[in-house]
Amino acid sequence: MGGLTARPVPPHVARVVVAVFITLPFILSSVSAGVIRVGAAEAVRSVAEAARIARDGDVVEIEAGDYLGDVAVWARRTLTIRGIGGRPRLIASGASAEGKAIFVIRGGRVSVENVAFLGARVPHRNGAGIRLEAGSLVVRDCLFEDNESGMLVSNDPSIELEVHNSEFGRNGAGDGQSHHLYAGWIGKLVVRGSYFHHGNAGHLLKSGARENFILYNRITDEIGGRASYELEFFSGGIAFVIGNLIEQASTTQNSVMVSFGAAGYRWPRNELNLAHNTLVNDRTNGGIFVRVHAGSAAVRAVNNLLVGEGSLQLNVPHESTNNVRAEWGDFALPQRFDYRLKGRSRLAGRAKDPGTADSISLRPNAEYAHPARAIDLGSGTGLSPGAFQSHP
Repeated sequence: MGGLTARPVPPHVARVVVAVFITLPFILSSVSAGVIRVGAAEAVRSVAEAARIARDGDVVEIEAGDYLGDVAVWARRTLTIRGIGGRPRLIASGASAEGKAIFVIRGGRVSVENVAFLGARVPHRNGAGIRLEAGSLVVRDCLFEDNESGMLVSNDPSIELEVHNSEFGRNGAGDGQSHHLYAGWIGKLVVRGSYFHHGNAGHLLKSGARENFILYNRITDEIGGRASYELEFFSGGIAFVIGNLIEQASTTQNSVMVSFGAAGYRWPRNELNLAHNTLVNDRTNGGIFVRVHAGSAAVRAVNNLLVGEGSLQLNVPHESTNNVRAEWGDFALPQRFDYRLKGRSRLAGRAKDPGTADSISLRPNAEYAHPARAIDLGSGTGLSPGAFQSHP
């Protein structure tokens, strides 16, 4: 009986197709459906080409290495883009997608995982690692460094953004108008287990979202940092800020660390829930830990630790419970940003029940662990004020 000859797959087809011939006891071709592999030895050698050929539902895998000037627009409805074999470095090298960013994303549901975005520059001085213009995006385990804007998100209430276990460092054009992460008037922002540091005149994290969940992050400007606000909700909204280490550098020109409502209150409900954060002011001539602007808003602040000289300016109806001053000696190694309370500290185990807001518990169930991750707390963990429940 004569053999069966398989037609070869054309070389320009990078999509892997599973071809199973049921009448034969073997598979003529076997690779994962819907996966596009990008790398120096692959059929697809550039991220830009992968974006051009990608279809809805595809997974784009980018092999570790440096990709110079390799920028892309992603417009498919559903995509996963991830680095493999290490973290690939997308280095702008003067290039940008549509004059905006290394990645421009305006799909439906997209995730980007384990990719570094470096050096974005554009004529308008707001070149971003990622520019999100539509849809829902989840970012995990990514690095945004030395861009004019780390991430820049358009004004669209249907947009949702989640950022997990990622690092933003040394972004900003130096004009105070570009930031590590700038979310416009979007529907929802979640930032968890991430590390923001060393601003360049702009803010470390700036949001105009209707709903904000800022959970278990390290937002610290550090030595030489020149950030303005560390955290800003410029149009109010509903914000849950739980379990964060937030530090203002001595070199900042802005005395305010956390700002709420500075541009007026846009959303129907404007509520700041600030629980179990450690707020550190290293500015030698004092500062303002939190400033809430007058207007139609409310604040609940409970179990926060205040370190250094500064005040809380809560200029709206508020509940302020057990927000206590801590001394340097209360902490394990503050000069290395280890702000865990010593077990023998007078503050250990002295938190109040933080309660709930909108049926969401304000009690921390995780804590930040360096670098750029959040770890779950075990059951039965004692409750202390501040961002850290574990003790050295």
